[in-house]
Amino acid sequence: MAGEEREETWSDFRELVNMSPAALEKWLASEESRSAGQHTDGGESTGHASGRRIVELLRTRRSDLTDDDYGHMRKVVGYVRRHLAQRPSGDVRDTRWRHSLMNWGHDPLA
Repeated sequence: MAGEEREETWSDFRELVNMSPAALEKWLASEESRSAGQHTDGGESTGHASGRRIVELLRTRRSDLTDDDYGHMRKVVGYVRRHLAQRPSGDVRDTRWRHSLMNWGHDPLA
């Protein structure tokens, strides 16, 4: 991945992932987090697994990030942007929509 693309990805990721590593870890340990999103074969949801990876990325020095890391960051950016565009009407505080976004590191109420 070229330097310019890495810069854009880094900037977008840092803008959209608005939960700290500690806050995201605490959220991922909750029942609401584990029940949100699509589950395959009764296992962990895609978003929950992504959230664990996001915690790792947030704790990694920027200079140590790999192309694979940047690829996941782009996936996160795309997911969060698409999901934000589907915001339901009304109070979203305790909705699966918000819970799913939080699994991807973005709290729309923050």
